[in-house]
Amino acid sequence: MAKEEKELAGMDALVRDYERAPVPEERQKSWYNMGMVWGGVAACVVCLLVGGMVGFWLDLKTAAIAVICGSLITTVIGAIAAVVGARLNLSTPMIARFAFGNRGVIVVAAAIAIGCFGWFAFQLGFFGVTFQAATGIMTGVAPGMVGLWIAIVIGGILMTVSAIFGYRALAWLSLVTVPIILALWIYSLVHVLGQYSWSELLAHAPADPQTLAVAISFVAGGFMVGAVITPDVSRYAKSAGHSVWGVILGFFVIQAVLMYMGAILAHAVGDWNMVNVMLGLGLGTAFGIIAMLVLILAQWTTNDNNLYSAALSFSVIFRGARKWWLTAAAGALGIILAMPEPVNIWGHFPEFISSLCILIPPIAGVYIADYFFINRDFYKFENLPKVANARWLMLASWAVASFIGFCTTPAGASIGTLGWFNITTIPAIDTFLIGFFLALIAGWMYKKAKGGWPETTPA
Repeated sequence: MAKEEKELAGMDALVRDYERAPVPEERQKSWYNMGMVWGGVAACVVCLLVGGMVGFWLDLKTAAIAVICGSLITTVIGAIAAVVGARLNLSTPMIARFAFGNRGVIVVAAAIAIGCFGWFAFQLGFFGVTFQAATGIMTGVAPGMVGLWIAIVIGGILMTVSAIFGYRALAWLSLVTVPIILALWIYSLVHVLGQYSWSELLAHAPADPQTLAVAISFVAGGFMVGAVITPDVSRYAKSAGHSVWGVILGFFVIQAVLMYMGAILAHAVGDWNMVNVMLGLGLGTAFGIIAMLVLILAQWTTNDNNLYSAALSFSVIFRGARKWWLTAAAGALGIILAMPEPVNIWGHFPEFISSLCILIPPIAGVYIADYFFINRDFYKFENLPKVANARWLMLASWAVASFIGFCTTPAGASIGTLGWFNITTIPAIDTFLIGFFLALIAGWMYKKAKGGWPETTPA
């Protein structure tokens, strides 16, 4: 631990981010500051795409129910996880060291890092496509593949730089851009409602009908990873209450509002793809240019958070490396993966999302059960050297929950999914709850049988 503290003390003040130590009191932030960071994550094209897809599947009344229910699920889980981060002032992978062991955490930290890193590469590729569209509008000539590569490189560099500077850069960028993004969507919505009456939009039939359960699953599952890693931001909270209100503002208010706007716009234009929607509103070339630029900003405020959380996990895996080095290296690799060739990560997006919804939620289920009901008194930064190398019962709870997630996810949705049975019809919720209850039961039974918790040495 002394080595980690010495490494932190030697970092340049500009990039210091307390990735392996508690955030000090003088650096802690208010609920509004954190809520805007989460709002920056929510204010992305993917959020609008999810809303647009839900609007394509359901009428607007039912879509509102799906958005509210799905957002409520992620908000509740995210708020509980955020409280742990706020009380300990530690990141998600650092908290996971208590739950899974000082070496056992490497497995789950790798899963989180790969998940966030994969999101970074995918959204960077989408950033390039959006930039291409904006350039085509402004010049009248659609750029070719070289233009796409250039856009991905430029976007990747911008996102990597803000991620290197850590929470302060993320907060500053979100505070500036989120109001602009919200203003654009509100303006678009006002324009749509000027062309169509609200009663006409409500009466509009969905283009590709799906069930309400499918839509709720889509909303909740798509943002479940963000709920699991809320401690990465809430570690900066002034209190647990501030962390909860920050999650509510970002996950429930901003996310749900933007998502439902996407559903409304999709009904009005007849397309769930928000890039096409912006072009289909008939607001003129000038608006099209502004819309594309704001879409680009929206990708930036979201994707630097993905890289930021990936780097926090890599910091727990590669403990001898500085976080900003890991961030820069991950950003460079992400740029390569985002290219249409040779990896083409876009083509594997559905499988990637399904895998995340299986593997990541039970991590939070385990550490929430362990912190709140089994071993809370031991969750102190100074106790980390006393944590066992591997806490096998907690690792087994995560592994079993993940396996059951593969069983409840429809066959073909991802590599290895079986679709044998359903529990809640939402695999991300299934794995979270199973991980939680397995860890809870295993912890209680072991403590009752042994009279203590032998995987750690209490202070």
